[in-house]
Amino acid sequence: MLNSESRTLLKALLPVGLIATKGWLRAQGLTLHFIDNAVKSRTLLPLAPGVYVRDESPITWQGAVISLQRMQDVPMQIGGLSALALTGLSHYQTRNKTVEISFYSAEKPPAWLNKLNLNAHIEWHSTRRLWPDVIIADARYLRTHPWREGLPALTLSGPEKAILELLSLVPKQISVEHADYLMQGLSTLSPRKLEPLLQASLSVKSKRLFMWLAQRHNHPWFKYLKPEQYNLGSGKRSIVQAGRLDTTWNITVPKEI
Repeated sequence: MLNSESRTLLKALLPVGLIATKGWLRAQGLTLHFIDNAVKSRTLLPLAPGVYVRDESPITWQGAVISLQRMQDVPMQIGGLSALALTGLSHYQTRNKTVEISFYSAEKPPAWLNKLNLNAHIEWHSTRRLWPDVIIADARYLRTHPWREGLPALTLSGPEKAILELLSLVPKQISVEHADYLMQGLSTLSPRKLEPLLQASLSVKSKRLFMWLAQRHNHPWFKYLKPEQYNLGSGKRSIVQAGRLDTTWNITVPKEI
């Protein structure tokens, strides 16, 4: 028999559509005895060892991401290209049938994440060489994205933060041409948000490439930036092989652009 009070708590802690680990449920006040009995009675359904849902409906990537965000003590967000796409700022078509979700955190992904049968692939990116912790947790540079009524909204990087995250992946995972296309549509970025983000960013490559693209498209906000305050490093940086050197930002870029 399952204690009715614990049943009520379980329903509050684990809405249908989200997942939870045994450790997290115990930390919220459920006993190991109750959790084991809930599994035996199929009130809790295992997705992976120590990971549960309350319903047999397929778990979506949104449900998995929300669950990660609420269970972890460290901030973690959807960022980069995925954040731009969710805010309507990326219309780039891909031939890849699998949805790729860019997820950013200072921590490593939990081992059980890859064992879930999701409708997407979660691409995990470390923020340790991108942002100091204070920036990752700062709500000024984040947005929320509702996805299902009655469940928490997704937390994602705002466009100013997302484009800098994306540029850190150029050219290995994102082409310069793709980044250029995306920057073309970012005419409404906030210079008040860009300023502290560019000052705090730990990626010299991202900052130099951002400045080159911003200057190339000459958006209204570009004139308010102060590159002398952004610690752009020294020496040349090669973005592409056999490119041309842009002497303003000291990076090699594609000759075609």
